[in-house]
Order: sequence, then C-alpha cells, then structure tokens
Amino acid sequence: MNLDNLNKKYLLLNPEQRIQELYSDFSKVLFTSSFGTTSVFLLHLFHKIKPDETIYFLDTTYHFNETIVYKEHLTKLLNLKVIDIKPEEWKNKFTQQDKTWNTDPDLCCSINKVEPIDKLKSNFEVWVSGLMSSQNKHRGKLKVFEQKDDIIKFYPLIDLTEKEVLNYIKEHKLPEHPLLSQGYNSVGCFHCTVAGKGRSGRWVNKSKTECGLHL
Repeated sequence: MNLDNLNKKYLLLNPEQRIQELYSDFSKVLFTSSFGTTSVFLLHLFHKIKPDETIYFLDTTYHFNETIVYKEHLTKLLNLKVIDIKPEEWKNKFTQQDKTWNTDPDLCCSINKVEPIDKLKSNFEVWVSGLMSSQNKHRGKLKVFEQKDDIIKFYPLIDLTEKEVLNYIKEHKLPEHPLLSQGYNSVGCFHCTVAGKGRSGRWVNKSKTECGLHL
C-alpha cells in the first residue's frame, strides 16, 4: 500500500468520506477509542457508516469514573459494539502498588496502554485514531496515514480543529464528556490528568506529552 498515494487521495476528502473510503482500501480495521472529550465525534461517524464495527476500549483501571459512565452511556445511545481490553493483571497491580506513574510514567503507560494494544495489532491492517494536528507538536506533523512499526495508522480527523469537532458534537446534540464542563479539555488517567485547555492538563510538570501509543 503506497502511503503517499493514500494521503493525496484522502486529503481531498472530509472525515466522513475518509471513513467510507477506508473500507474500500482495507478489510481489517482496528478502531480504538478512549471515550475522551472529543471521542463521540468519531464514534458517531462510524455509527453512521459502519455501525457493526468493533470498538476497542483500553481499560487501564485508571480511568475517571466519569469516563466509564460516559462510555456506558454512549454504548447504549449509539448501540456500539465495544470490547474492553486490559493490561496483564500482575503488571497492573505492580503499578498500583508502586505508584509507577510518579516515578516512571513511561513505564506505567507501557504496561497499561502500549502492551495491551501491541497484542492486538497483528490481527489488523490499519489502526484508526482520532488524533488532531492542533493537539501538540508531534501530532502537528502527522498526515492522514502513517506507517507505525507493522501497522498503518489512520487519522481521519487530523486536519480538523478542536472547535470544529466540538461544534459538530453540539450540532448533532451528542452528549459531552461529563468532565468537559469542569475544564478538562483532555482526559486520560485520573492520577496524570488535571483540568486544562487542550492537552495542557496531561502529565503536568513532566516532559511527557504522549502515552506512547502514538509515538
């Protein structure tokens, strides 16, 4: 699959058209969702285009309770097919007891996020993610498609702004994440997230800006 040709073709399409075209070019699609503050946009598009698509939710055991409630609400509202994936239990318990997020946040993310996804990837050709270029410097360099190790990443929302996404959510009267109204523009694990604009509330006072899934 020639990524340059794919990027040229998909750049001319809007997000909905990109998702429709995706199923012409690929048959094994991995769609993961964090059920974060902008996730309902992409979930709603897939609900319209491919309602039977499986959505994988990474249950790190460190989600805000509001995120779990929101996930359950959207699952029922949009009749989503959601499968929870979890880290290895003994490793997850180690991070709980050790509070690894304080001493080595990269290791904590590796155990609870990266490793569970890595076990899935070999079964798929392309991995869908809702990243947007406006979210940070790393994401600002991304195109619609990129090769990441042994899988192709697909970012149908990469050239949208957060404002455009939030406007779509309001126009379609989709429920917002409960923490959005409390100033959380980005929501991750409860011990590494505080209220803040954009992704400024993630890993405060640390050099870290990504969990490792998209690096």
